[in-house]
Amino acid sequence: MGGLGSDAAIEAADIVIMTDEPSKIVTAMKISKKTLKIAYENIIFAIAVKIIILALSAIGFATMWAAVFADVGVAVIAILNSFRALY
Repeated sequence: MGGLGSDAAIEAADIVIMTDEPSKIVTAMKISKKTLKIAYENIIFAIAVKIIILALSAIGFATMWAAVFADVGVAVIAILNSFRALY
C-alpha cells in the first residue's frame, strides 16, 4: 500500500510496534493488564464509596456536603491511583 497505506494502518491500529522485535508484544500485554487492573480498582472504589454514602444518607447520617466531599475525594484518590500506571 506504500507510505499512505502504512499511515492509514497506524491510525486504525490499537497498538503499533515500530521495531522488528516481536518480544514487545509481551511488554504491551503486561502494560495493558496493569492498566486494566488499576482502572477496575478505581471503578470499584468509586462505586463502593457512592453506595456507602447513599446508604448513610438514607438513614440520615450523611449530608449533602458529605456526599460532595466523598465524590471529590474519590475523584482525587482515583487520579492519584492512576499515576501508578506511569511506573
